Amino acid sequence: MAEAPDQADQVTLIVDVGTNAELVLGDRQRLLAASSPTGPAFEGAQISGGQRAAPGAIERVRIDRTSGLARFKVIGCPLWSDAPGFAAATGVTGICGSGIVEAIAEMYLAGLLTADGIIDGRHAGRVTGIVAEGRTFSFRLNETVTITQNDVRAIQLAKAALYAGARLLMDALAVTRVERIVLAGAFGSQIDPLYAMVLGMLPDCDPAAMRAAGNAAGTGAVMALLDRHARPAIETTVRRVEKSKPQSPRLSRSISSPPWRFPMAPTTSPAWPKPSTCRRRPPQRGAGDGVKLSSTALAVRLADRRIFSGPRHAPEHHQIGFRLH
Repeated sequence: MAEAPDQADQVTLIVDVGTNAELVLGDRQRLLAASSPTGPAFEGAQISGGQRAAPGAIERVRIDRTSGLARFKVIGCPLWSDAPGFAAATGVTGICGSGIVEAIAEMYLAGLLTADGIIDGRHAGRVTGIVAEGRTFSFRLNETVTITQNDVRAIQLAKAALYAGARLLMDALAVTRVERIVLAGAFGSQIDPLYAMVLGMLPDCDPAAMRAAGNAAGTGAVMALLDRHARPAIETTVRRVEKSKPQSPRLSRSISSPPWRFPMAPTTSPAWPKPSTCRRRPPQRGAGDGVKLSSTALAVRLADRRIFSGPRHAPEHHQIGFRLH
């Protein structure tokens, strides 16, 4: 109700990311809804240093493309970890969902993580943060928080389930591209859409057409409670929504196929920038020169160059017009 996809001409995907991702896809012609089992990894569970989003949790991560050194921000402190006074200003207690998403995306962009999700031990001598742990390698953000191979696998499984759920809805709607993406919920509002595209969490979409909606469910509830004229519209819209139940075998096949990789290869372009060559590749030709990057590939390129930064925080509230009766 708050985002009104039923009134949009654009094909819109609304995603509430949590232990189960609730998805709505469609436009004014047709609406589909489904739930995808992403698991608790995006909320910090099943992650070695994971925790809920609370003061002291790492929420932003940047990795230098040359040295591989990491810097980060924690909730409750405006300073980056390499800034003077950071150590005295706060303590690091763990890493939350938005932090683990950015950490893994930055590892991929820095060439420390392969497209299959393997922490590349060949950089262990050059990058001090990469350390051996048995037969695998981990990446150390600081003395207390480490990204392990199992952490990467947990995020791969979660993001593959999210992408597969969206892709199955797209197949049911017979569309190959989403024109607008809205991230709802507490966690969704804190995800940088650019990094979501880099990891391949979501279908191919123009990064500028992605935004955070905040507590959209709460906003819709307020509208229903305070505007009696909105209630008939809600009832009509709910009856229009087609509830899709992705069959487990089909969803499992989708999760174990390309969505597992970083990032998910787009359907709109066969060209795909490799992380090891992103920062050294010569500038791409402009429009009209025969090169057309997909939106997801463009997101990888922009993130590597730090040109575009998606919305970082949800708006305090929606501007809602309603009548009291």
